[in-house]
Amino acid sequence: MTAPRTAGVAGRVNGDCPVKDAATVAAGIADDATLAVSGFGSVGDPKAVPRALAAAARDGRDLALTVVSGGSVGDPLDTDLVAAGGVARRYPYQATTAARTAANDRELAFADRGIAGLSDEVRFGRLVDPDVAVVEAVAVGPGWLIPSTSVGQTPAYVRAADEVVVEVNDAQPMGLSAFHDVVVRDPPPDRGPLAVSAPGERVGESAVRFDPEKLRAVVRTDRRDDPYEFRDPTATDRRIADNVLTVLERAVDRDPVIGAAPTLQFGVGSLGNALMGALSGSSLADGELRYYGEVIQDGLLDLLADGDLAVASATSLALSVDGQDRVFDAPERYAEDVVLRPSNVSNAPSLIDRFGVVAVNSAVGVDLYGHVNSTHVSGARLINGIGGSVDFNRNAHLTVVALPATAAGGDVSTVVPLASHVDHTEHDTDVVVTEHGVADLRGKPPVARAEAIIECAAPAFRPDLRAYLDRARESSGHLPHDLSTAFDWQS
Repeated sequence: MTAPRTAGVAGRVNGDCPVKDAATVAAGIADDATLAVSGFGSVGDPKAVPRALAAAARDGRDLALTVVSGGSVGDPLDTDLVAAGGVARRYPYQATTAARTAANDRELAFADRGIAGLSDEVRFGRLVDPDVAVVEAVAVGPGWLIPSTSVGQTPAYVRAADEVVVEVNDAQPMGLSAFHDVVVRDPPPDRGPLAVSAPGERVGESAVRFDPEKLRAVVRTDRRDDPYEFRDPTATDRRIADNVLTVLERAVDRDPVIGAAPTLQFGVGSLGNALMGALSGSSLADGELRYYGEVIQDGLLDLLADGDLAVASATSLALSVDGQDRVFDAPERYAEDVVLRPSNVSNAPSLIDRFGVVAVNSAVGVDLYGHVNSTHVSGARLINGIGGSVDFNRNAHLTVVALPATAAGGDVSTVVPLASHVDHTEHDTDVVVTEHGVADLRGKPPVARAEAIIECAAPAFRPDLRAYLDRARESSGHLPHDLSTAFDWQS
């Protein structure tokens, strides 16, 4: 049976699919199983089976599961199941207090990694060998499923796993089918180029395919994703957004690649939403602006509604309550302009390069030479994970790192002499933006980079940063440092 878009789909559960309750499914999963789960941007993840596993763990079942997700997932997996002690190993990202605490206490063996190559890592057995794929869908049939609010790594996971469990969620509209563009790439060494020639082009279908003999169970659910809560932009957020907008407007005027078809990617979160708000009414918002990234959030819906954005391509819909209502009540309004793809396509280096993407991502801190720390406080304490920022920062036509100049209420500078943890090297950082200014690092040797970045630091910290640089310049070397004091202050 085929399932392109919604054609041929009679209902939520099609054909002879074994429908079971979550507790029964959970009971049949081995204590030390490796689970590959759907979900990206904390949406589209399974909800019932993880909660049933968590309940079993609280009741004394000795679980030691390995869990690999597409990206960040919500509370059923990374709060309930982790807090119950049911997860021994976790890949590749986490974004909850429970998972973060367990990883920092080393009670949870967590390994951080980027997104673009993760499908291949699992599909070809280089990272894990999944026993069961547990994925959310809006519809299922023999050998196919239609994802819900994220696609993520689901196509690879259902192919790699020995068995497949599908949670069919009645709270997610069937109209989401029209958003999906599922492409499965051939394996190397015969892998051809991706045939996507523009961010809005669809070249696949809405269904994710798998061997029908793998379908172990279908579980019916009726619960929306936990919504994102975007705080109102602060004055700092707005100043950062205005400075980023200045960078983008200059790039359109001066860079023929960006000027021909400005294509943006923003990291998810309140700062990203503020940046999208700054675009509204700007010279870039002329209907030719394109988005090619990982996550679609509320700010992009606003730009689409106002006619400021031509298309938004990503792998998940990470929305507030209002954003969910807007899309779920009338998905047909967005179906033509919103595309959800597998994350090995949304994050594909070749497409990021092909479309000349301008990547704008935040960070924990940046050092004087442009090394960026996105994941750890003081070089040790994990925050979330690197996610797809490594894919976009490394491969974008222009890479912008945007962050507030201070943390901890202004007591800590996010600009430091030497990063104690590096996620993105100086080679992948083109521009640094804070509320205090813009440091364009392109073509600058190390000391000139440092001087430019210091001008973006909070004024209260600039004298100490300049004093550090003066001490460092007394030593020899291309990248001068005073290592005796380099780590005296850390973000």
